[in-house]
Amino acid sequence: MLHYLNTDIVFQEFPDEVTLAINISGCPCHCPGCHSPFLWTDTGSNLTTDVLSGLILETDSTLTCVGFMGGDADPAAVNALAAHIRQHHPLLRTGWYTGRTSISPLIDQQNFDYIKVGPYLRHLGALKSRRTNQRMFRRQPDGTFEDITMRFWITPADLPHEEKPHDGGRP
Repeated sequence: MLHYLNTDIVFQEFPDEVTLAINISGCPCHCPGCHSPFLWTDTGSNLTTDVLSGLILETDSTLTCVGFMGGDADPAAVNALAAHIRQHHPLLRTGWYTGRTSISPLIDQQNFDYIKVGPYLRHLGALKSRRTNQRMFRRQPDGTFEDITMRFWITPADLPHEEKPHDGGRP
């Protein structure tokens, strides 16, 4: 049984989506430098299909995606929840953040629109770093997955003026 600690509405985890992000506890990955070590222990509320539907229905109608943040201890359960969304909430897209280096064979990838793979490695950075080992994939209409990691990369044009690199004094 999966447990979750909290949820949030997020706008950057999955590109162009308004996402109900569900933080799943019991993460076995324990990545050094993890920004969410509170998710390492298996604690929180049961995440059943009924609870999931309740969370979706309680959320603003602008929701476009449900993101499972973790769940590596039981990928088959994450898959079952994603399948539930496909069947009972077909207008919503689904995403999964896994800290593993490959996609679990225990899931049906067609239940997901987005899958992020890769542990957080501090020296390589998160998805916004061009050096990251993490990869974000988006399912295409033909069922294949495209690597869209570059959509997260920050360019100098994205930075506020005071944070832009100096140009050597040129106007």
